[in-house]
Amino acid sequence: MKQIRAHNVGLVFAAFGGGGYALWMLTVALGAGQSVLDFVFRLHMISPPWRVAAFDLGTAISLVMLMTISWYAFGWVLGLLWDRFVAAVHHEVFHPEKTRG
Repeated sequence: MKQIRAHNVGLVFAAFGGGGYALWMLTVALGAGQSVLDFVFRLHMISPPWRVAAFDLGTAISLVMLMTISWYAFGWVLGLLWDRFVAAVHHEVFHPEKTRG
C-alpha cells in the first residue's frame, strides 16, 4: 500500500465534514431545518425533543469554520497514523527484501 499524504486526507475530511455542516446551515437558513430534524427523528421512531433556533449568520459561519478545522485535524491525524503504521506494516510484510539491509 502506498503512503498517503496526511494533508490530502485532512482536506477530504474537511470538505465532507465542513460541507455537511454548511448544507445544514443552508437548510436552517431556508427555514426547512425543523422539518428535516423532525423527519429524521420520526424515522428513528423518536418524538422530536428539540426546536431549531432562528438562523444567525455569525453563528453559522463560526460553526462551519470550527467543524471544518476539526474535520481537517481528524483527517490529518488519521493520514499520519496510516502512513506511520498501516503503510509501514504492509511494506514490511509484502516487500521484506527492501526493508532488510
